[in-house]
Amino acid sequence: MRFIRNMSINPYFNLALEEYLLKTFPEDEEIFMLWQNEPTIVVGKHQNTIEEVNTAFVQDKGINVVRRLSGGGAVYHDLGNVNFTFILTSGEREFLDFKKFTLPVISALERFGVKAEQSGRNDITIDGRKISGNAQHIHRNRLLHHGTLLFDSDLDVLQEALKVDDGKIQSKGIKSVRSRVTNIKEHMRKDIDVQEFMSALAEYIMEHNNKDFAEYRLTDKDILNTASLMKDKYATWEWNYGESPPFNFKNSKRFEGGKVEVLLDVKDGIVSGCKIFGDFLGVRDIGPVEEAIKGKRYGMEDIQDALAGIDMMTYFGNIGRDELLSCFFA
Repeated sequence: MRFIRNMSINPYFNLALEEYLLKTFPEDEEIFMLWQNEPTIVVGKHQNTIEEVNTAFVQDKGINVVRRLSGGGAVYHDLGNVNFTFILTSGEREFLDFKKFTLPVISALERFGVKAEQSGRNDITIDGRKISGNAQHIHRNRLLHHGTLLFDSDLDVLQEALKVDDGKIQSKGIKSVRSRVTNIKEHMRKDIDVQEFMSALAEYIMEHNNKDFAEYRLTDKDILNTASLMKDKYATWEWNYGESPPFNFKNSKRFEGGKVEVLLDVKDGIVSGCKIFGDFLGVRDIGPVEEAIKGKRYGMEDIQDALAGIDMMTYFGNIGRDELLSCFFA
């Protein structure tokens, strides 16, 4: 088995690296990788990104958003979180066997005096609170299993970044199940930092895997090919937002200048329908504003650009541009 300590904290590169390793390494090569991301929301393959992300908060805090290969729910990564990846040749039976990968992690946590257990099919918990979510993807006969480990993450940011008013969005995507979470560090008998934890975890996995381990360092070719995949796929709006299932959005807010209600139809990440209602004191028909929104990507910057040329006083009276923009997002 090859062990890779991936030092990149770029989430777009790191998700591309997983796919590159899965699809290009020889079938007789098994891989175990540890890695981290700077603050990022990672959404599942079949999810509606907008439905999972607190758009205004994420943009304000500069949090990355990226879609992964595997299914399951959205998760928050930061430098207090540790990610682990196994890649190996596998049959369908192993594809359904999450314990094959989660039990070694649970055993490793015991070394630190942490009593963890598998919950449901793909979570690891401590005292009923989630510390790890796991997901899988299969390519031909190669299996990718990856999971998170909340070691010392900012749980306040986690909760805020993933907090979305589900009542405003009706989607065909897979919705995340919100869980109570905790950090591993709070339950450890010895105070160590995240880097020490990663080193100890890698050592334990290597000791108890009953396979010959050898550290693998990414070559220049690996890095160039991964960077190319990142540029063409994982860093693109089309992958991270355009892959979202169709959905309808409805939101209303009241300001000093009146009430605004926005209804949107979104398909492939593009606004296909827009209606704006309210008791604001505009003097012109709102149709041109609705048309300016249609055909635009459903993202904060794109909607903001569409509204930039709108004469707000004429169409919305005393409603400000930022107030109107806020109506387009949960």
